[in-house]
Amino acid sequence: MFTGIIETLGEITNLVKEQENLHLTIKSTITSELKIDQSIAHNGVCLTVVGIKDDEYTVTAIKETLDKTTVGSFQINSFVNLERGMKLGDRLDGHIVQGHVDETGTCTAIENQNGSTVFTFTYYSEQNNITIEKGSITVNGVSLTVINSTDTSFSVAIIPYTYNNTSFKNLALTDTVNLEFDVIGKYVSRLTNNK
Repeated sequence: MFTGIIETLGEITNLVKEQENLHLTIKSTITSELKIDQSIAHNGVCLTVVGIKDDEYTVTAIKETLDKTTVGSFQINSFVNLERGMKLGDRLDGHIVQGHVDETGTCTAIENQNGSTVFTFTYYSEQNNITIEKGSITVNGVSLTVINSTDTSFSVAIIPYTYNNTSFKNLALTDTVNLEFDVIGKYVSRLTNNK
């Protein structure tokens, strides 16, 4: 489990394809605190540490992950949002995040609003994922509050701290992002769509 509160950015230093898998090596300020088998969210995608060397660690993404997230489009020298799994008893500062991406979305608007930046994203309604006004959403692993919710789009307002300390500062129009919808909303949607 994660909270969607990003700890740091990691720089991708190597990508190695092996059959259907992709091994990613990431340089990070938290590498010295990691251990093998630990779960870390990378732009919201939960991946397991399989190797550690100096200030870099390696994780492996399988075909399912590559097909359903943006991990397959990661490039060397790009930065990703990193969050380690939460500790039992810690404060839940964001919201409950599983690290299981539901679908990808597209950035369709970026608007500077004199103190915050509003990003708008579209997604596919066929998958029955929903947002609600003032509900929770995870975009590239960042826990955010939904505004301007529609059936196929939503916006989020990013404060300067979040903008400067996550990969939002590198996000551009038409970029694809990982979306994890609120877990409670997913259960409610599933229950109401089965009736």
